[in-house]
Amino acid sequence: MKDIQNQTDHRCIDIKKVGVKTITYPVTVLDKAQASQKTVATVNMYVNLPHRFKGTHMSRFIEILNRYHGKIDISQFHLILEEMKRRLDAEAAHLEMIFPFFLHRKDDLDTLEVRQYDCTMHCFLEEENDLRLDISVPVAHPFNGAARNNTAPVVGLWGKVLVSVRFNRFMWLEDLIDVVESITRSESFFSTDGDSTKLVESLLAKLDQNFSRLDELTWYEITVENESHGYSLFARTSGPEHDRPQ
Repeated sequence: MKDIQNQTDHRCIDIKKVGVKTITYPVTVLDKAQASQKTVATVNMYVNLPHRFKGTHMSRFIEILNRYHGKIDISQFHLILEEMKRRLDAEAAHLEMIFPFFLHRKDDLDTLEVRQYDCTMHCFLEEENDLRLDISVPVAHPFNGAARNNTAPVVGLWGKVLVSVRFNRFMWLEDLIDVVESITRSESFFSTDGDSTKLVESLLAKLDQNFSRLDELTWYEITVENESHGYSLFARTSGPEHDRPQ
Protein backbone atom coordinates (compact mmCIF):
# COMPACT_ATOMS: atom_id res chain seq x y z
CA MET A 1 0.00 0.00 0.00
CA LYS A 2 1.32 3.43 -0.94
CA ASP A 3 2.21 5.85 1.86
CA ILE A 4 0.17 8.77 0.52
CA GLN A 5 1.01 11.03 3.45
CA ASN A 6 4.74 10.97 2.72
CA GLN A 7 4.44 11.53 -1.00
CA THR A 8 5.73 14.86 -2.29
CA ASP A 9 3.12 17.61 -2.48
CA HIS A 10 3.85 19.98 -5.37
CA ARG A 11 1.30 22.60 -4.25
CA CYS A 12 3.86 24.06 -1.79
CA ILE A 13 1.34 24.89 0.94
CA ASP A 14 2.47 24.85 4.60
CA ILE A 15 -0.23 23.98 7.13
CA LYS A 16 0.34 25.40 10.61
CA LYS A 17 -1.77 22.90 12.55
CA VAL A 18 -3.17 19.51 11.65
CA GLY A 19 -4.17 16.83 14.10
CA VAL A 20 -6.91 15.50 16.36
CA LYS A 21 -9.18 17.30 18.85
CA THR A 22 -11.53 16.69 21.78
CA ILE A 23 -10.07 13.35 22.88
CA THR A 24 -11.45 12.45 26.31
CA TYR A 25 -8.61 10.92 28.31
CA PRO A 26 -7.69 10.12 31.96
CA VAL A 27 -4.76 12.14 33.29
CA THR A 28 -2.93 12.65 36.57
CA VAL A 29 -2.43 16.13 38.02
CA LEU A 30 -0.04 17.01 40.84
CA ASP A 31 -1.92 17.80 44.05
CA LYS A 32 -0.22 19.57 46.95
CA ALA A 33 -2.31 17.87 49.64
CA GLN A 34 -2.68 14.39 48.13
CA ALA A 35 0.49 14.20 45.95
CA SER A 36 -1.61 13.54 42.84
CA GLN A 37 -5.19 13.83 41.63
CA LYS A 38 -6.80 11.81 38.88
CA THR A 39 -9.08 13.68 36.53
CA VAL A 40 -10.39 13.50 32.96
CA ALA A 41 -9.02 15.84 30.30
CA THR A 42 -10.04 16.93 26.84
CA VAL A 43 -6.89 16.56 24.75
CA ASN A 44 -5.99 18.33 21.50
CA MET A 45 -2.87 17.31 19.53
CA TYR A 46 -1.45 19.08 16.48
CA VAL A 47 1.69 19.25 14.37
CA ASN A 48 2.64 21.51 11.52
CA LEU A 49 2.56 19.98 8.03
CA PRO A 50 5.48 21.10 5.84
CA HIS A 51 4.57 21.82 2.22
CA ARG A 52 6.58 18.85 0.99
CA PHE A 53 4.12 16.35 2.53
CA LYS A 54 0.61 15.55 1.27
CA GLY A 55 -0.71 14.67 4.71
CA THR A 56 -0.03 13.29 8.15
CA HIS A 57 -0.81 9.97 9.85
CA MET A 58 -3.78 10.83 12.09
CA SER A 59 -3.79 7.44 13.81
CA ARG A 60 -0.30 8.08 15.17
CA PHE A 61 -1.57 10.83 17.45
CA ILE A 62 -3.74 8.33 19.32
CA GLU A 63 -0.95 5.75 19.31
CA ILE A 64 1.39 8.23 20.98
CA LEU A 65 -1.22 9.19 23.57
CA ASN A 66 -1.92 5.54 24.36
CA ARG A 67 1.78 4.89 24.96
CA TYR A 68 1.55 7.21 27.98
CA HIS A 69 -1.75 5.84 29.26
CA GLY A 70 -1.91 6.18 33.05
CA LYS A 71 1.31 8.24 33.09
CA ILE A 72 0.16 11.53 31.61
CA ASP A 73 1.20 14.44 33.80
CA ILE A 74 3.16 17.65 33.36
CA SER A 75 6.50 15.82 33.53
CA GLN A 76 5.56 13.78 30.45
CA PHE A 77 4.49 16.64 28.18
CA HIS A 78 7.93 17.26 26.70
CA LEU A 79 8.34 13.54 25.92
CA ILE A 80 4.96 13.41 24.19
CA LEU A 81 5.80 16.48 22.09
CA GLU A 82 9.20 15.05 21.15
CA GLU A 83 7.61 11.81 19.99
CA MET A 84 4.94 13.71 18.02
CA LYS A 85 7.67 15.62 16.16
CA ARG A 86 9.74 12.50 15.52
CA ARG A 87 7.02 10.06 14.46
CA LEU A 88 5.10 12.58 12.37
CA ASP A 89 8.24 14.14 10.87
CA ALA A 90 7.10 17.59 12.00
CA GLU A 91 9.00 20.76 12.81
CA ALA A 92 6.57 21.83 15.56
CA ALA A 93 4.16 20.02 17.90
CA HIS A 94 1.28 21.31 20.02
CA LEU A 95 -0.47 19.65 22.95
CA GLU A 96 -3.46 21.06 24.84
CA MET A 97 -5.09 19.49 27.89
CA ILE A 98 -8.29 20.96 29.30
CA PHE A 99 -9.25 19.49 32.67
CA PRO A 100 -11.16 20.21 35.90
CA PHE A 101 -9.08 20.48 39.07
CA PHE A 102 -10.84 19.96 42.42
CA LEU A 103 -10.04 21.37 45.86
CA HIS A 104 -11.67 21.04 49.27
CA ARG A 105 -12.46 24.54 50.54
CA LYS A 106 -14.56 26.07 53.32
CA ASP A 107 -17.30 28.47 52.27
CA ASP A 108 -18.34 31.66 54.07
CA LEU A 109 -20.41 29.61 56.53
CA ASP A 110 -17.38 27.43 57.35
CA THR A 111 -18.90 24.46 55.53
CA LEU A 112 -16.51 22.18 53.68
CA GLU A 113 -17.20 22.01 49.95
CA VAL A 114 -15.52 20.74 46.79
CA ARG A 115 -14.73 23.47 44.27
CA GLN A 116 -13.93 23.02 40.61
CA TYR A 117 -11.30 25.08 38.81
CA ASP A 118 -11.12 24.73 35.03
CA CYS A 119 -7.53 24.50 33.79
CA THR A 120 -5.81 24.31 30.41
CA MET A 121 -2.20 23.35 29.72
CA HIS A 122 -0.85 24.68 26.41
CA CYS A 123 2.40 23.01 25.35
CA PHE A 124 4.40 23.81 22.25
CA LEU A 125 7.70 22.41 21.01
CA GLU A 126 9.65 23.63 18.01
CA GLU A 127 13.31 24.37 18.69
CA GLU A 128 12.44 25.30 22.27
CA ASN A 129 9.73 24.15 24.63
CA ASP A 130 6.94 26.51 25.76
CA LEU A 131 4.36 25.72 28.45
CA ARG A 132 1.47 27.95 29.51
CA LEU A 133 -1.12 27.24 32.19
CA ASP A 134 -4.58 28.84 32.26
CA ILE A 135 -6.78 28.69 35.37
CA SER A 136 -10.34 29.95 35.77
CA VAL A 137 -11.10 30.89 39.40
CA PRO A 138 -14.79 31.52 40.15
CA VAL A 139 -15.58 34.50 42.38
CA ALA A 140 -18.67 34.16 44.58
CA HIS A 141 -20.69 36.90 46.26
CA PRO A 142 -19.69 37.10 49.96
CA PHE A 143 -22.29 35.84 52.42
CA ASN A 144 -21.13 36.81 55.92
CA GLY A 145 -20.89 40.53 55.23
CA ALA A 146 -24.50 40.68 54.08
CA ALA A 147 -25.64 38.70 57.12
CA ARG A 148 -23.91 41.10 59.53
CA ASN A 149 -25.41 44.10 57.73
CA ASN A 150 -28.91 42.60 57.99
CA THR A 151 -29.27 42.57 54.23
CA ALA A 152 -30.30 39.65 52.08
CA PRO A 153 -27.23 37.79 50.80
CA VAL A 154 -26.67 37.71 47.04
CA VAL A 155 -26.14 34.11 46.00
CA GLY A 156 -24.35 32.78 42.96
CA LEU A 157 -21.26 33.93 41.14
CA TRP A 158 -20.03 37.51 41.09
CA GLY A 159 -17.74 36.62 38.20
CA LYS A 160 -14.39 34.95 37.57
CA VAL A 161 -10.67 35.55 37.37
CA LEU A 162 -8.78 34.03 34.43
CA VAL A 163 -5.06 33.62 35.05
CA SER A 164 -2.48 32.58 32.43
CA VAL A 165 1.12 31.97 33.51
CA ARG A 166 4.50 30.76 32.33
CA PHE A 167 6.97 29.36 34.87
CA ASN A 168 10.69 29.38 35.40
CA ARG A 169 10.31 26.87 38.23
CA PHE A 170 7.61 24.63 39.65
CA MET A 171 4.58 26.11 41.42
CA TRP A 172 1.57 24.23 42.78
CA LEU A 173 -1.84 24.83 41.22
CA GLU A 174 -3.21 25.36 44.73
CA ASP A 175 -0.70 28.16 45.39
CA LEU A 176 -1.71 30.00 42.23
CA ILE A 177 -5.37 29.69 43.18
CA ASP A 178 -4.58 30.91 46.71
CA VAL A 179 -2.99 34.08 45.31
CA VAL A 180 -6.34 34.88 43.67
CA GLU A 181 -8.61 33.76 46.50
CA SER A 182 -6.62 35.59 49.18
CA ILE A 183 -8.26 38.69 47.66
CA THR A 184 -11.55 37.41 46.23
CA ARG A 185 -12.50 35.57 49.45
CA SER A 186 -11.86 38.67 51.54
CA GLU A 187 -15.01 40.42 52.76
CA SER A 188 -13.16 43.74 52.84
CA PHE A 189 -12.81 43.60 49.07
CA PHE A 190 -16.59 43.70 48.61
CA SER A 191 -17.16 46.28 51.36
CA THR A 192 -16.82 49.20 48.94
CA ASP A 193 -19.74 51.17 47.52
CA GLY A 194 -20.77 48.20 45.36
CA ASP A 195 -19.87 49.79 42.04
CA SER A 196 -19.08 46.77 39.86
CA THR A 197 -16.84 48.73 37.50
CA LYS A 198 -14.69 49.95 40.40
CA LEU A 199 -14.60 46.42 41.87
CA VAL A 200 -13.37 44.94 38.59
CA GLU A 201 -10.61 47.54 38.27
CA SER A 202 -9.67 47.33 41.96
CA LEU A 203 -9.51 43.54 41.91
CA LEU A 204 -7.33 43.55 38.81
CA ALA A 205 -4.92 46.07 40.37
CA LYS A 206 -4.57 44.02 43.57
CA LEU A 207 -4.04 40.78 41.66
CA ASP A 208 -1.45 42.41 39.41
CA GLN A 209 0.42 43.58 42.49
CA ASN A 210 0.43 40.09 44.03
CA PHE A 211 1.40 38.23 40.85
CA SER A 212 4.23 40.66 40.12
CA ARG A 213 5.92 39.45 43.33
CA LEU A 214 6.00 35.77 42.28
CA ASP A 215 9.57 34.81 41.36
CA GLU A 216 8.33 31.48 39.96
CA LEU A 217 6.70 33.21 36.98
CA THR A 218 8.30 34.59 33.83
CA TRP A 219 5.01 35.98 32.48
CA TYR A 220 1.38 36.28 33.54
CA GLU A 221 -1.89 37.61 32.20
CA ILE A 222 -4.91 38.32 34.41
CA THR A 223 -8.47 38.88 33.27
CA VAL A 224 -11.30 39.85 35.64
CA GLU A 225 -14.91 39.48 34.54
CA ASN A 226 -18.05 40.47 36.42
CA GLU A 227 -21.22 38.79 35.15
CA SER A 228 -23.86 40.31 37.40
CA HIS A 229 -25.73 42.55 34.95
CA GLY A 230 -26.62 40.34 32.01
CA TYR A 231 -23.35 41.38 30.40
CA SER A 232 -19.71 41.15 31.41
CA LEU A 233 -17.56 43.92 32.81
CA PHE A 234 -14.01 43.17 31.81
CA ALA A 235 -10.44 44.23 32.64
CA ARG A 236 -7.08 42.66 31.72
CA THR A 237 -3.40 43.20 32.40
CA SER A 238 -0.16 41.28 31.89
CA GLY A 239 3.44 41.34 33.00
CA PRO A 240 6.38 41.45 32.97
CA GLU A 241 6.22 43.56 29.83
CA HIS A 242 9.46 42.19 28.37
CA ASP A 243 7.98 38.68 28.08
CA ARG A 244 5.64 37.78 25.27
CA PRO A 245 1.96 36.94 25.82
CA GLN A 246 0.26 34.49 23.44
